[in-house]
Amino acid sequence: MYVQLFYEAVVMTPKALEALGVPADTLPAGMKPAPDGAPGWMTGDIVGISALFDKLPKPTYDDNVAGTRAFFTELNRLGITGLVDPGGFSIAPSQYAALFELWREKALTLRVAYSVFAQKPGAELQEFRDLTQMLPMGFGDDMLKFNGLGERVTLAMYNNNFPDAAAKEKFYELIKWAATRKLAVTIHWQENGSVDHLLGLYERLNAEVPIRDLRWSIAHLDDASPATLARMKALGIGWTMQDAMYFQGDRALAARGEAARRMPPIGTALRAGVNVGAGTDAHRVASYNPFVALQWMLDGKTVSGKAMRGPEETPTREQALRLYTVGSAWFSFDEGRRGTLEVGKLADFAILDQDFFSVPVGRIGKTVSLMTVVGGRVVYAARPFGAAATAVAAR
Repeated sequence: MYVQLFYEAVVMTPKALEALGVPADTLPAGMKPAPDGAPGWMTGDIVGISALFDKLPKPTYDDNVAGTRAFFTELNRLGITGLVDPGGFSIAPSQYAALFELWREKALTLRVAYSVFAQKPGAELQEFRDLTQMLPMGFGDDMLKFNGLGERVTLAMYNNNFPDAAAKEKFYELIKWAATRKLAVTIHWQENGSVDHLLGLYERLNAEVPIRDLRWSIAHLDDASPATLARMKALGIGWTMQDAMYFQGDRALAARGEAARRMPPIGTALRAGVNVGAGTDAHRVASYNPFVALQWMLDGKTVSGKAMRGPEETPTREQALRLYTVGSAWFSFDEGRRGTLEVGKLADFAILDQDFFSVPVGRIGKTVSLMTVVGGRVVYAARPFGAAATAVAAR
C-alpha cells in the first residue's frame, strides 16, 4: 500500500517497501521518519516524494490509454471542456503517448494545452532545446497543442527560496532562450518572501527581451503581496491560482494567524488587474473537482469546515466563474475563442444539474453536468438527456 499526503508525507506498508527493494528497518532515500512515530509514515519534500512515487509499478501502455479516456470522461461529468497541463514530476515525454493516440483517433473529449516539464536536472536547457526543435509555441490544433515550458524550468530554482548566483544565472540563460523563441513559461513558486529572486530576473530579462506579450505565469504563490502583484502586472505575468488552502488552510491559520486570511489574495489580484486563472493543482495532491474549488473560492472554508478567507479577498460568484473559464483560457491564448458563450466562439458548454448563481454556496461543490458539449459534439450526457447519452455510449 502507498498513500501520499500532499508533497509532505507518505505511508507505506512493510510489504510495499519490500516490493520497492527498500531494506528492512530503513527508509527510501530522501525520506525521514514521521515526527510522531506513526507506523509506516515518513516525511519528505516534493523532490524526495516524487522520486519515491517514480519507483512505484508503472501501468502498461494500454492501461494509460484506457485510464486517460476514463479520466477525461470523469472530467466531462464535472462539466470540464478543456484543461491546461503544466507537466509534473515523474511524467516523462514518453508518457504523453496515450494522450497523443487519443488525439490521432479524434477521441479526445476535452481540449488540452500541455507544457514541457524539465526532467533532467542540470541539463534543462539542452533538454528543452531537444524537445522543442520541431515544436513551436502553439503547435497543434483546437484539441491538443503545445503551450510552452514549466512548471519546473530548472531544478535549482524549483522550491528554492535561497538560490545562489550560479543557479540564477543558469535560470536566466534558459528563460532568455525561451523568450527569444517566444515560448510561454510557467513556474512553480510558493513563497512571496523569496519571489524577488524570480521577479528580479524577469525584470532584467524584460529590459533586454520583452516578455509582456508571452503569457508567462507564476503558479501557487498563495501569499502574494500587493507589491508582488503590481510587479507581475507590469511584466504581463499571470497568476494560476489553485485551491491549496482548501486542504492546507488550517495549518496556514495556525502558522500565520490573521495573515492567512488573505491567502490566496484573489481580490487584491483582481483589483491590481493581474490575469488570474483558477485551477485545482490535481490530481496527485488535490481534488480535480472544479466545483469543490469554486465553493471554496466563495465560502473560504477549509476541508475541515473552518472559515478562513476574509471578505476583501473573496470574489463574487460571477468573478469566480470567470476565473475558471475565460480567465484560465488566457493562459493558453484562447480567451478570444473559449471561456464565454458568444457568437463565433467554439461551442464548448455544460448544462449543470443546478444553478450555480442561485444554489446555496454550501451546495456548489456537489454540482455535476447533465450534458457536456465540446466543439458542438456531446461528450458526456446523463438523464434526462437519454438520447444524447445513447449516442455517446455508441461512439
